[in-house]
Amino acid sequence: MSHDPFDTQAAAYALGALDGEELAQFEAHLGQSCARCEATLRDSRQALAALARETPAAAPPPQVKEALLGRMAATGPAPRRRDDLRAAWLRWTIATVAAMIVGGFLAGMYVAARYEARLGKLARETSALRGEEAGLRERVALYQGVVELLRDPVTRVIALRGAGPSPEARGRVIWHETAGGHVFVAKLPPASPGKTYELWTITRGKPSPAGVFQVDGSGQASQKVAPVGGRVDVFAVTLEPAGGVPAPTGPIVLASSKE
Repeated sequence: MSHDPFDTQAAAYALGALDGEELAQFEAHLGQSCARCEATLRDSRQALAALARETPAAAPPPQVKEALLGRMAATGPAPRRRDDLRAAWLRWTIATVAAMIVGGFLAGMYVAARYEARLGKLARETSALRGEEAGLRERVALYQGVVELLRDPVTRVIALRGAGPSPEARGRVIWHETAGGHVFVAKLPPASPGKTYELWTITRGKPSPAGVFQVDGSGQASQKVAPVGGRVDVFAVTLEPAGGVPAPTGPIVLASSKE
């Protein structure tokens, strides 16, 4: 026979909740000096004793006591009333303690679930705010770089005009021959999947890749451009495969006039 039923009965025995055949069966098993059940019984009694010390005493309402006394008088002989009443009070106390334990456990789970949900929401909001903060810092750094370039009288501001499939597009390049610059575009449609926009610097008719970018939902984008070590005659933007290509293959969507 599996020992599992006796594990359950040991805990119930400690609570005084066994009776009838189960009580007789467990006590017979316990009489065989089962070390496992004795340990379970000892641990259960110690736990109940600790709980009793920590839990304020709870008395049943007066009407419960009166009802129990009435039932004792109606159903049992006088010599057994005290024992029956004691057993009834014991069962009521056990039920009360068990209800307090279960109630406390459920309340704890409810509170924990609510706080976990709130903490999760706060974590998501904090993450979003950090993302916004990082974006703002990048924009501030970008504008500071542009301001520094514009302080130099040799910096050029070059207009980009829409072409090909994007005639409404517009852009500006803030360009310094030795420090590089920044390109700003607007009114470009988002690139289709697998595509990207690529900026080109063209000198003496030879294009060189100057970076890839995507526009946001409003069709705007900004991109830092590294210096090319010489004068640039034309800036252009084409639509290319994702990741960019070493030489332009797609349609021109923005271009400047030749300087």
